[in-house]
Amino acid sequence: MAGLLVLLGGGAGSGGAWAGARGGAGPEADVAYHGRVALDGARLRILLVPENEGPSALPNATVRLRLSADLADRQELAEGCARAGLREVVCETGELPLHGRGRHIGLALRLKERAPEVVVRVDTWWNGGATDRNHINNEHVVLALDTGDTYAF
Repeated sequence: MAGLLVLLGGGAGSGGAWAGARGGAGPEADVAYHGRVALDGARLRILLVPENEGPSALPNATVRLRLSADLADRQELAEGCARAGLREVVCETGELPLHGRGRHIGLALRLKERAPEVVVRVDTWWNGGATDRNHINNEHVVLALDTGDTYAF
């Protein structure tokens, strides 16, 4: 089935904005995230691909996924991912080469209970001290309905 794209850019609180506020002593990199979200019952599937448009490569970064619904108590998370709260998961991206992609991150999250919809907020939690002046491509808000359809961002 074709999914509905719901994407809102902007917002504050990314690691890049924080690094820039300190004077931008580190490198500059344009981290971006693209992916898909699908909600089916109490299971939320997320596929995320981090990218770096440069001008500097990054050895690693951390993407944060915040949900509008509580996660089940027990989760089997992908390697490099950790739970950071009742509704939050963080994952390392791996190396982000200049004009390249990091590792693909696939998550099958279980919700505490079934929800008719879940809002997924994606942003950079840590980026190795790099300055990122373009937050439009690394801060997303995606609405997934409990239809099993895939929503792209």
